[in-house]
Amino acid sequence: MGRTEIHRRQRSRTADQGSDWAEWSDEQLLDLRMCDLRLGLEGSFYQEPVAQLHRELEARGLAFRPHVWLSDEWFTPDGVPGIAVPFYLAHPRLAKLEASQMLEVEGGTTDWCMRILRHEAGHAIENAHLLRRRRRRQKLFGRSSQPYPEYYTPRPYSRSFVRHLDVWYAQSHPDEDFAETFAVWLDPQSLWKERYRGWPVMKKLEFMERLMGELAGVAPIVTGRQQLDPLPRIYKTLRDHYEEKRKHYGIDRVPSYDADLKKLFSDAPAYAKNQTAADFLHRTRKEIRRRVAGWTGEYQYTIDQVLEGMIERCQALKLHLTLQKEQAKLDFAILLTVQTMNYLHSGRHKVAL
Repeated sequence: MGRTEIHRRQRSRTADQGSDWAEWSDEQLLDLRMCDLRLGLEGSFYQEPVAQLHRELEARGLAFRPHVWLSDEWFTPDGVPGIAVPFYLAHPRLAKLEASQMLEVEGGTTDWCMRILRHEAGHAIENAHLLRRRRRRQKLFGRSSQPYPEYYTPRPYSRSFVRHLDVWYAQSHPDEDFAETFAVWLDPQSLWKERYRGWPVMKKLEFMERLMGELAGVAPIVTGRQQLDPLPRIYKTLRDHYEEKRKHYGIDRVPSYDADLKKLFSDAPAYAKNQTAADFLHRTRKEIRRRVAGWTGEYQYTIDQVLEGMIERCQALKLHLTLQKEQAKLDFAILLTVQTMNYLHSGRHKVAL
């Protein structure tokens, strides 16, 4: 992953937050317990995005301000008017470790971080004002009591949902639909009235506009500052954390794509002196993975698991390049994209929540 804004914008204070581990190798760092990181929000990458979120809420006339704490991932607990943010954005060394373990740093730029914060603020304000109880909210978005699926299969072309976070996240659950709609409404750059004109989702956005207008200047009903799974109380090691995370975002089954690979590469004697397809893909792996992630919105780690399976098949089939490298790179990226989207849409591979 390229150098993110975390590395450029990190303030010197972070070096003083008990980060004796900042110079450790990945192997040493992975054996550290998360509670021993001794991190804080003040002076970290989060300081400006959280301040920006508060400014946006103020500009809308809302009295609500979510409290924020460090944990192991992004989330808003049910019933809590606050936001948990992941530890790795609080220090550049941890962002680097996240990239090495997960191939990307979720929320690692100011724009990306703001999109996630607005989404989580949607959950938090719904908790603060008990909005799930409102009948119109239930009619438009569905009931919060609907069980969360472990996985969901999106409908990419549906116009009944906003498009904000990747992988059509609004479609995963009524609560996520509400949070995504709030995020689009709150974003001063979303231009939602123009972008979604004529779409069925406009009913949700117009409802959000009216609802938040009613809440302007109104003090929240729920004002507690509970913190679920705060970083100082997470005793597992970073190694255990990443093993669990990779398992969650990996894939269980990879279907056969030998026929597609043989169309792109060849095992014919005429190409035996050309570079092997497996070696070529190893060398271009990072570039191809990033390109496909940009096209699909899928997690790079998931794409990499598919790519690894394809490299193994290329090696087993003894395939070689038949095209110029740039053309082969483009053609393979398209093939990998098709495979990824097929998993996503067919249900063979669904999006993990």
